[in-house]
Amino acid sequence: MIRKKDECAREYREKMRDGNGTVELVNFISGPADLSGKGRLFSKIILKSGCSIGYHVHEGDSELFYILKGRAEYNDNGTKVTVEAGDVTICPAGSGHGIENNTDETVELIAVIVYAE
Repeated sequence: MIRKKDECAREYREKMRDGNGTVELVNFISGPADLSGKGRLFSKIILKSGCSIGYHVHEGDSELFYILKGRAEYNDNGTKVTVEAGDVTICPAGSGHGIENNTDETVELIAVIVYAE
């Protein structure tokens, strides 16, 4: 199967996970069936200046971010770390995270959520 870029649904979430601003998602999958039931999200996330995804805990699934562009502050279970293009974050089930763009540049990342076994 091939899904062309113009077939990927765009979604805009205001105050995502109680974060700031509007987060843009480009959804590469149409649902869990596209990941053989092993996950529920495979998207590009775009954080404009001042936007964030609020801190939240993952129960029953894990989330990975691959930073494509920019620099952001990542909250890794309460420890804040600067992440930039090329970095990977891993939030296992039972752990929490959030991410915030405090710069003037746009941040882009790939996000994948997989189910814990």
